[in-house]
Amino acid sequence: MRLHTLVAAVGAALVLSGCVTSRGLEPQGRLTDPSTLHAERSLANVSPANWPAADWWTGLGDSQLAGLIDEALKNNPDLAAADARVRQAQAQIGAADAARGPNASVGAGVAGAHLPGSLFPAPLGNHFSWTKYGYGNFSWDLDLWGGKRDAWEAAVGAERAAEIDARAARIELSSDVARAYVQLGYAFTQMDVAKAELDRSRASRDLTRQRVAAGVDNQIQVKQSDSEVASAEREMAVAQRAIDAARSQLSVLLGKGPDRGLDIQRPTTLSPAAVAVPANLPADLLGHRADLVAARWRVEAASKDIASAKTDFLPNVSLGILAAQVAGGSANLFNSRARFWQVLPAFSLPIFDGGRLRANLSNKDAEYDLAVAQYNKVLVGALNEVADELSALDTLGAQLQAQQRARDAAQQAYDLAQQRYKAGVGSYLDSLVVRQQLLESEQRLAALQAQQVDTSVQLIQALGGGFRPEAGDSPVASAATPDTH
Repeated sequence: MRLHTLVAAVGAALVLSGCVTSRGLEPQGRLTDPSTLHAERSLANVSPANWPAADWWTGLGDSQLAGLIDEALKNNPDLAAADARVRQAQAQIGAADAARGPNASVGAGVAGAHLPGSLFPAPLGNHFSWTKYGYGNFSWDLDLWGGKRDAWEAAVGAERAAEIDARAARIELSSDVARAYVQLGYAFTQMDVAKAELDRSRASRDLTRQRVAAGVDNQIQVKQSDSEVASAEREMAVAQRAIDAARSQLSVLLGKGPDRGLDIQRPTTLSPAAVAVPANLPADLLGHRADLVAARWRVEAASKDIASAKTDFLPNVSLGILAAQVAGGSANLFNSRARFWQVLPAFSLPIFDGGRLRANLSNKDAEYDLAVAQYNKVLVGALNEVADELSALDTLGAQLQAQQRARDAAQQAYDLAQQRYKAGVGSYLDSLVVRQQLLESEQRLAALQAQQVDTSVQLIQALGGGFRPEAGDSPVASAATPDTH
C-alpha cells in the first residue's frame, strides 16, 4: 500500500512539473512618452491657439466647397467601408460577450433500425422499430481567471479603434476634397495665364512679321515668335488637363461619375485658414489626432489579448448538465419513463500541448509590440508633420511677400512700357516683352498662393482636422506594458 502511495505521489509530481507555463514570455514594446519628443526649438515662434473647428472648411470662405465636402461625407465608398468595419467589430464584441455566458440547447429526433436476427435474438432481431428521443443540454465555462472577460475587453478596444478610424476617414476625406478643390482653382488660373500668354505671343508674332516685311527684322525673330506661340498653346493644353484631372478627382471623392465633376464651377480665390498651434502640442496631439487615439486603443486591445492568452495556462472548471428521454416503437415520447440525466462538472489543466499555448502567447506578445511600434510611429510622425507644415507655411509666407514685390515691379515695368509706347518713345514689341515677364510673375504668385492654401489644409489635418474627443474615446489603462507581466 505504501508502494502504491509512493508511485502515485511521484507520478503526480512528474505530471505537475510537466505543466505548460508562460514563464519567460513577455512583450518588448514600450509606449513613447510625448514629453521625450522635444519640439521646443521647432515650435519656438508659434503662438498658441485653439484646435481647428470641426467644420474648418467654412473658414476658407467658399460655399461651393462646403457643399462638396458635405456631399462627399454622404456618398464616399471609403466611408461606407469604414462604417462596415465598425459594424463588423461590434459583431465581434457580441460574440466575445456571448462566450462569457452559459449555453443551453434542446433537440429531438427519430431513428429507425432493422437488426439482423443472426446477431440479435427475438424480439429485437428481424424486426424494424422506431426510436424517438429528446434531450436538453446546459454548459457553462466558469471563467475563473477572467480570460473570457479579457477577450471581450480586447474586442471592445478593437471596436473603439474601428469607430475612431471611421471618424479619421471623414477628416481625411474633407481634407482631400479641399485640396483637390484648391488644385482646381489653381488650374483655372493657369488657364488664364496661358490664354493671356497666347494672346501676347500671337500679337508679338504678328508684329515681328510686319517688321520682317519692312526689313527691320529677319526670319530668326519670326521663328522665335512661332516657338513662343507653340509654347503658349502647349501651356493651355497642360492647364486644361489639370482642370480635367482635378474635376475627375473630385468626382471620385464625391462617390459620383465623371459628369459630376463637369458641373463644378470655377472656385473663387481661397484664403488660407487661420490656424496656429496649441501651447502643449506633443501631449495635446494624443487626444486630438484620431489616428493616435485609434492606435492607443489597439495597444490596449493587444494587452487584453495577452491577458486572455495567459489564462489558458491556468486550471479551468466547467459545468455541464444533460437530460434526455427515449421512447421506442409507437410509444409516446412524453409518456415514456426511459429518461436519464447527468451532471458533468469538469476540471482541466494543460499538461503537454506541444508548445501550442506558448506559441499563441508569443504571438500575442508580438502583436502587442507591433501595436506599440505603430503607435510610436504615428506619434513621432504626427509631431514632425505639424512642425514641417508650420515651417512650410512660414517659408511660403516669405516667398509670397517676395513674389508679390516681384509681381508689383513687373506690373510697374509693364505700365511704364505702355506709357513709353503711347508716347512714341518705345515700341509695342518692347511692351509685349515686358508683358511676358509680368505673366510669368503672376503665374508664380498664383502657384505660391495655391500652395499656401494647400499647406494650410494639411496643417489642419495634421492637427487632427477638427477631431473632438468624446466620452470613452481615450483608453482607461495608461500602463506602457500589460499588467499580466
